Amino acid sequence: MSLPAASQYVVIGAGIHGLSTAWHLARRLGEGADILVLDKGEIGAGASGIACGIVRNNYFQPAMRELMAHSVAVWESDAAAFSYHPVGYMQLSPAVMHADIAAIHTQQRDIGYESELIEGAADCRAYMRNLFDDWQAEGITSVLHEKRGGYANNQASLAGLAGKAQDAGVKILTGVTVTGFTFASGSPAITAVETEQGTIACDQVVVAPGPWARDFWTMLDLPDAITVREGGQDHADVPMWRFWQLEEGVLEMPPGEFRTNGGAMPPVLHVDTDAPLRSDRDGRVITDRLWGIYYKPDFGFGGIQGGAMPYRVDSPAETVAIDPYGPASTEFVASADFAEMWCSALAFCHKRFEGQSGRFRNEPSGGLGCFTPDSFPVFDRFRDNVFVIADSNHGYKMIGVGALAAQALTEGTMPALLRPFRFARFAEGDLHPVSHSPFPWS
Repeated sequence: MSLPAASQYVVIGAGIHGLSTAWHLARRLGEGADILVLDKGEIGAGASGIACGIVRNNYFQPAMRELMAHSVAVWESDAAAFSYHPVGYMQLSPAVMHADIAAIHTQQRDIGYESELIEGAADCRAYMRNLFDDWQAEGITSVLHEKRGGYANNQASLAGLAGKAQDAGVKILTGVTVTGFTFASGSPAITAVETEQGTIACDQVVVAPGPWARDFWTMLDLPDAITVREGGQDHADVPMWRFWQLEEGVLEMPPGEFRTNGGAMPPVLHVDTDAPLRSDRDGRVITDRLWGIYYKPDFGFGGIQGGAMPYRVDSPAETVAIDPYGPASTEFVASADFAEMWCSALAFCHKRFEGQSGRFRNEPSGGLGCFTPDSFPVFDRFRDNVFVIADSNHGYKMIGVGALAAQALTEGTMPALLRPFRFARFAEGDLHPVSHSPFPWS
């Protein structure tokens, strides 16, 4: 398909958010809807296509919990098409995080999201031993077991989502790089999307760029530094975007061998603890501070897949020339420190993983994450007719954001679930609460 001269709706990004928004827009607008999705690569060529695929509700922030409950329902609406596995999700935590986890459980119950809370070291160990005979993690005083949630296979889910969008009449053009926007004379509105192959006139634009959020923010001539009100004080010149490097990998073991005592596929496991972590290779202490990992058996990755805490990239300007998801990128190469830490952490949790670090495999997952000042998404309208979906690396699991963005575009008002993520929250001081988690997105 050649580049059209015009389209009513132009959606930039063929990842989870762009495809979901286009699909839901088409469903709302009906037959004859004029919706075009552009991507400089292929469908799922960015962060969505290499996502580890975890789907969870486990957030300390009420607004994130409610938004994720909405998204889980979308995953559940067609598990086969989305290659979704509803195995559940478990958050295991130390005493310092107990109050946070208890609050999450209470508020999940209040919104009708089923979960079970186990408290106390002895009861937690018994609960986990009932699932895994070889469970041996220390420093765990609470287990929050979400009965919904799980994970999806990244590329398969995007193929299913793209198929739904195309069946609804959405046009998808790949290999088209957006280079800028044409602004209306005397108005902040966008009149066209500029690409390397030509200009497309449009009425509405949806920007869903994943880790390239900063680049499109610049194209829209939005501020690269903002004022953030926190605790009644204004903090000026806060960088709008920060970058974190996410490291993930795979332990090459048959995923079907990692099952519960009853033979079922286990829930996704997220373990945080302040117990010392020792190297599974030589016994030295890797860290005696709060640390965390997540992992699951995954047939899509062909092993035990997961990751750990990301690290901050101190010079984000250096990432301008980096395509973190391109074929020549080295960003997928996990560090030796990460590999040893993650494999040792798996052995810390399960005896079956002791002595298995030699099976670690680098895998195209992780990469650069582009974060907002408070590490939570911005979903908002800018320049009158541009809707920006800047997911702050929470993206893949939030498949339901597209339905809400489509609602905002067609009804002209912001859905209640998206209002806590408006850009104005920074200046207003209406920020999300912060938990004790070692992960920046929590």
